[in-house]
Amino acid sequence: MLLGKSKTPRNSLAPVWQAALPDHVIALDYSADGALLVAASVSGPIFVYEVTTGKLKHELKGHGFGTAGIECHPNSPTLASCGQDGHARVWNLETGVQTLELAGGAAWVERLAWNRAGTLLATAAGKTARVWEWPSGKMVQDYPGHPSTIADVAWEPGAGRLSVAVYGGVFHYDPTQAEADELFEWRGSPLKLAWSPDGKMLAHGNQDASVHFWYSEDSRELNMSGYPSKVRDLSWDFRSRYLATGGGDAVCIWDCSGAGPEGSKPNMLSMQSGVVSAVMWQRRGTLLASGDLDGRVCLWQPANRTPLAGGATFEGTEVSTLIWSRDDKAIAVGSAAGTLGVFRVT
Repeated sequence: MLLGKSKTPRNSLAPVWQAALPDHVIALDYSADGALLVAASVSGPIFVYEVTTGKLKHELKGHGFGTAGIECHPNSPTLASCGQDGHARVWNLETGVQTLELAGGAAWVERLAWNRAGTLLATAAGKTARVWEWPSGKMVQDYPGHPSTIADVAWEPGAGRLSVAVYGGVFHYDPTQAEADELFEWRGSPLKLAWSPDGKMLAHGNQDASVHFWYSEDSRELNMSGYPSKVRDLSWDFRSRYLATGGGDAVCIWDCSGAGPEGSKPNMLSMQSGVVSAVMWQRRGTLLASGDLDGRVCLWQPANRTPLAGGATFEGTEVSTLIWSRDDKAIAVGSAAGTLGVFRVT
């Protein structure tokens, strides 16, 4: 399957290299130093590539019955993965050796997240969330018995609390305590959590085709509805001003500055050719990347009068996930057909 440039007049995505995975690319991440790109296939295996050459460095066995998620450690050559064998696993990316095997507490471990310092790893399996110490692998906390299957977990910036989304709201846990210290109660089904980098707002995309906002300081809430489908894709810009979401045939951008998004109209970037399946802001820049189910990758500058900055395509398949490189100079894109491509921003 070939990667091709789009026919937009200001193309600024140039193909660098590509690789073929056995099947659907479910997750991507870059190592802490940016030298390695990790790609997980839904059937289980995890592949580690050298970023500059595209050379395969390691093929990790991943998880029996399927891999659900991966996340690289924030400051060491370490990878955490989870999957449908009931475990999370921790790998040394330099050697390809597994260093920890962590039982999730249910048949499938579907979510995981490192805290900002990299000292704790959270996992979610069924109705159970667990917190593990790294590098010892000691279980610090076990939070079972949530009212429904956990949809997502995320660490609150600054405060160091773990946020756990379930039907009925979002629980917040201090990892030094055995019980939740706060609940953002909401009668709905969250699918994806996204904290603003400054820790002032929490957003979650929902099953009922809405995005819900919470102000962390006073638990004030806002609900933004009207999406054509459920919202699984959320990304904050590094300044915590803009939230980009998928959930339709346009990228939706909310301005959360000042009084916030309540009563305002979002900026709609509607030149996608299909339903938006992935969105991500640059880590420290103003460009936004998006992918859709028709295989198109778009690069946006939302503040400009003409926001489309360039694009590229996967021919004959859909974009399943994408991620910016650590230096914001390239984008890695995975497809449902197993194609992995890296594009340089020019």
